[in-house]
Amino acid sequence: SGLRGRVSRGRELPLRLQQSPAPLAQSRIRRASMPEVVSSCKGPKEAYEAFADKGAELSRKSNSKIFQQSVYAGVYVGFGGMLSLVVAGGIASSSKDNPTLQSFVFAALFPVNLLIILLTGGVLFTGASATVPAAVYEKKAHWSSIPKILVISWVGNLIGAVIFALLVHYCDMNTGATAELAKKVAYKKCSKDFVKTFVKGVGCNWLVCMAVFLSGQAQDMAGKMVGIWFPISCFVAIGFEHIPANF
Repeated sequence: SGLRGRVSRGRELPLRLQQSPAPLAQSRIRRASMPEVVSSCKGPKEAYEAFADKGAELSRKSNSKIFQQSVYAGVYVGFGGMLSLVVAGGIASSSKDNPTLQSFVFAALFPVNLLIILLTGGVLFTGASATVPAAVYEKKAHWSSIPKILVISWVGNLIGAVIFALLVHYCDMNTGATAELAKKVAYKKCSKDFVKTFVKGVGCNWLVCMAVFLSGQAQDMAGKMVGIWFPISCFVAIGFEHIPANF
């Protein structure tokens, strides 16, 4: 009987090896063989937390550093505005029958300024007006940071924009079709009453802050470019008012 038992166990062994693994083992094998899925975009909750962290980080910086980064941001806004004026002004004759073409080209090129600002650490008044209050709301910064940073960034953006305007004037770059479009844009902006301009500013900053938020969601350069481009080109094409750009 002992011999028969050993023989039977020997016969059963190959049969057991031929049997398929249990369902649990199969699932483990499939899970181990599948590559881990890594998202290149944060979820809304993670993006908001990073948004508030950005405001908290800004509130911890010294006044001189905030001012310096704000001046740079004002200059970068000038870069984007000048690019739009030069290219869109150059197609004025081609867009006589279709003025939307000129508006589209202007709006499509303008977002380059916010891309430079966000990726180089510049401080823009419009973006800080959302990130810092978010940090205060989440108790990551003191409420006094809101007026302090908004005043410093507003003054810094203004000075940077004025410096860029003076450089453009000194180099005789604002001439011809570029100057004509600049006059047209300035006249259109100044012809509206205060209340309408204020409401248009609210709409603009809504989209600017959304661009900052989407840029924080993206984890690579291409994603940040897309996240910035759509909201910024949207507010420019619509005709909303952006404070640093108007400087």
